Amino acid sequence: MKMIILDRDGVINHDSPEFIKSPAEWIPIPGSLEAIARLNQAGYRVVIASNQSGIARELFDMSILNAIHHKLHTSAQQVGADIDAIFFCPHAAIDNCDCRKPKAGMFEEISKRFKVGLKGVPTVGDSLRDLQAGFVSGCVPYLVLTGKGQKTLETGGLPPGTQAFPDLASMVDALLKDANAPAASAA
Repeated sequence: MKMIILDRDGVINHDSPEFIKSPAEWIPIPGSLEAIARLNQAGYRVVIASNQSGIARELFDMSILNAIHHKLHTSAQQVGADIDAIFFCPHAAIDNCDCRKPKAGMFEEISKRFKVGLKGVPTVGDSLRDLQAGFVSGCVPYLVLTGKGQKTLETGGLPPGTQAFPDLASMVDALLKDANAPAASAA
């Protein structure tokens, strides 16, 4: 099974320093949903792993988060894309939980739920903590420069082998091009 794990805010949709607190504030980055559709067409299961500390901060509740995710699913389906699952951490950093990225709890849960190892699975994020959580789980890290990505790149300290792309669409183009490249022939 081919799988890819995406962060949500700053990767699929525009991010906000004030958090995405309503469906109206959830606005897809141009080309991101179409990129997910291309992943689906290439046989990838698309899973989201997202810190959502706005719940712990009482900026929104589960019904609002569900409404935001309903808009995400509906918007994706309108362009032929499908999100297989959304995993999220509702805790604040001070809770010191195992599921909040940069810890790997959400990735471990994804591995268990889908009964798949994560070694070599691409993971895409716009922040260092996204990439760290995936990297310690065996995933291949990809940084997008949307959201906090440009600042993350400038700050440095990225996991070894991290590749950077302007946005999710260009990352997916490169991933699918590499997957379709003919294997080197043994001469």
